[in-house]
Amino acid sequence: MVLVTGGTGFLGSYIIKHLLEKGYKVRALRRNNKLPFWIPKEIFDKVEWITGDVLDIVSLGEAMEGVDAVIHSAAVVSFVKKNRRQMYQVNVEGTANVVDSMLEKNIKRLIHISSVAALGRSVSGGHVTEEKKWESSKVNTHYSISKHKAELEVWRGIAEGLEAVILNPSTILGYGDWNNGSCAIFKNVYKEFRWYSPGINGFVDVEDLARVVLLLMESNITGERFIVNGESWPFKKIQDVMSAAFGKKHPTLQANAFLLGIAWRMEKIKSIFSGHRPLITKESAKVAMSKTWFENHKLLKALPGFSFTPLEETIKRACEKYSPSNLPEGEA
Repeated sequence: MVLVTGGTGFLGSYIIKHLLEKGYKVRALRRNNKLPFWIPKEIFDKVEWITGDVLDIVSLGEAMEGVDAVIHSAAVVSFVKKNRRQMYQVNVEGTANVVDSMLEKNIKRLIHISSVAALGRSVSGGHVTEEKKWESSKVNTHYSISKHKAELEVWRGIAEGLEAVILNPSTILGYGDWNNGSCAIFKNVYKEFRWYSPGINGFVDVEDLARVVLLLMESNITGERFIVNGESWPFKKIQDVMSAAFGKKHPTLQANAFLLGIAWRMEKIKSIFSGHRPLITKESAKVAMSKTWFENHKLLKALPGFSFTPLEETIKRACEKYSPSNLPEGEA
């Protein structure tokens, strides 16, 4: 029996899909009855759902009963100031609750889904491995800080007896809700967003990441972290490949730091009046300018039979599914 937190989220839903396909019994936490439309309903019908979340210790304790392993993927990803308090609560306090509940129930195996953001970003960018030490930096976002602090709770759990592995995925690509998270890149390209940033970032296929989660859960590896990154590409290349797959116009205008500064300020003002989430914020603008390559050598060495899906294939497959004719009403 495997417990998945964040099971209705983008990554969590694919983790559940892969667990069930491999014959595991799955229990998952959810806050409401809404299920991801991008995963067939018959898959989720096989899940034992517990209503609650990682901040509700009672529901979390109930979900832990009789569990053999926990995959903790619940998190808030936001670069908007008004969401910071909730983000720190879920990401830090929620992870502490998961660790404490596992120790109380004597559940040993934990796969914690962190982020490359938890490794911290340097102003100069560069190549990043698992050996990178956290350092305070003006390019670190509050999301980065929250995930770093969450990892400290996992390391505490390891010191107290948990057999845990921390995964640091880069930006996750695939078919999901293109109104939220990293999936929004697809929608922006489909709408022929004209601008691109000069930054370089890491990207990974959501299905690859789910496979890595299962492989490491089944391994005897503990007390380690792994960067999970398929390839590091310029943002311009990502948008160009998506544009070609959609048959849309490619972005042609490069945004520099000055223009991004104007853009996030305008988006902030617009969001105040519209009530909609800004397309870009001060923090996401920092990430867009960073040129960072994430190395995956340690993971590939630990999982000798594993290989990543080429990003071109990931993008093409996702773009086919993102056709508005395939999306549920109200999601386009």
